[in-house]
Amino acid sequence: MNPATHRSQRIVVGIDGSDYSTGTLQTAADLSAALNLPLVVISCWSRSDIYFAAQIPVGGFPEADLLEREATRLVDDAVERAFGPERPSGMSIGIRYGHPGQILVEESANARFLILGRRGRGGFLGLRLGSVSAACVAHAHCPVVVVNGPE
Repeated sequence: MNPATHRSQRIVVGIDGSDYSTGTLQTAADLSAALNLPLVVISCWSRSDIYFAAQIPVGGFPEADLLEREATRLVDDAVERAFGPERPSGMSIGIRYGHPGQILVEESANARFLILGRRGRGGFLGLRLGSVSAACVAHAHCPVVVVNGPE
């Protein structure tokens, strides 16, 4: 098998645990099942806004473990809302540190499709497309599917 082909044999879905995550996960699981490809769920967390970059203590910041645990909880809750106890086979979950747009664009380099919600937790409610989704649509290395929200 061509190494480049092998790398793209997965569906990546980016979620943040918001209400948009439920439909996004379900859409990603449907596509994953239809194409018989593994589903990789990615959620990102980053440093607390209480620190400026120059103020982060050497060795990290005290809230890092708390923020990572909260990101994990939000993903677990979103997966439970989307699938209940019947989770898709071949699904894996990754919690990554960093800006979601950057992380998801990186993940897209090794994906057949990148699936995202139209918007997430942050930003302004009136936006048609959130900043992370817009960045991924503009810069992803694979086709991007943007799932409309729960409204």
